[in-house]
Parts: sequence; C-alpha cells; structure tokens
Amino acid sequence: MAPIVSPTGGAVLVRKLANLSPTEVFVGDVVLLKDPEKSGNFVIRRLAALEGYEMVSNDEKDEPFVLEKDQCWVLADNLVLKPKEARDSRLFGPVPMTDILGRVIYSLRTAVDHGLVENSGMATKLDGPVLAVELDVEELAKNNKA
Repeated sequence: MAPIVSPTGGAVLVRKLANLSPTEVFVGDVVLLKDPEKSGNFVIRRLAALEGYEMVSNDEKDEPFVLEKDQCWVLADNLVLKPKEARDSRLFGPVPMTDILGRVIYSLRTAVDHGLVENSGMATKLDGPVLAVELDVEELAKNNKA
C-alpha cells in the first residue's frame, strides 16, 4: 500500500465529520486525528477497531480488553515499522473518538503521484459526492507548492 503522505511532503483532502460517531467512520478508514503524544500536532492513521471490539495481544502477558464507548484503535499502514516507530495505538493505546477530525479521502504525494485513499466501502460510497464537488487536483497541487 502506498503511503498516504510522502516523506518529502504532500497534501491530503480531509472530509471533516461533524458530531463524529461510530456510524460516520468505519473500520478500514484512514483518519486525521489529534496526536495523542504531541499536543497541537496531527497524525494520519487507519481505524482498526471501534467501541465494543475485543482487543487481544500477541503477548500472552497482556490481558484482552474491550474498547469502551467512544474509543477506537488506530494503526499505521506501514506494517514494517515496529510499534514505537509507527506511533499508533500499539504504543499509546485506545484513542477517544473525539480526537478524530475527519476522514482522509484524497492524497497528493507529488504532482504525478496522487489518488483516492483506500477507505472502507461504506466511506467510499459516502465520500463520492464530496469528492465530485470539492476535489480540484490542480488547486491542491498549487497550494502544496506554497
């Protein structure tokens, strides 16, 4: 899977979701959220689980637990990274749903490397009309150069 953002920069189109609930984001969606470790920063991660999901570790010492109301579990797409390098829920634990700002729906890594972000089927269906109205690749690329 291609990275959402290039290490050298890029831009993303994020669909802001008001009154966020588990009926507006879905497992498999790529989301922009407040960085749980660095106040004022943001991270892009994929939703792996929502409230009510049972989380089980590969480490037998860890007890299984269930995500509580308004909690989610996020993972970095780069599976080669170790948890500390990935800076996802394996490191900082469950994330409050209120920390999610929106769903990433388009990624512009470079002027020639860009496209739709692979989200859940339901999100792709819901975001189609937004993309049809809001997406202007030329404008996105122009704003990224600044």
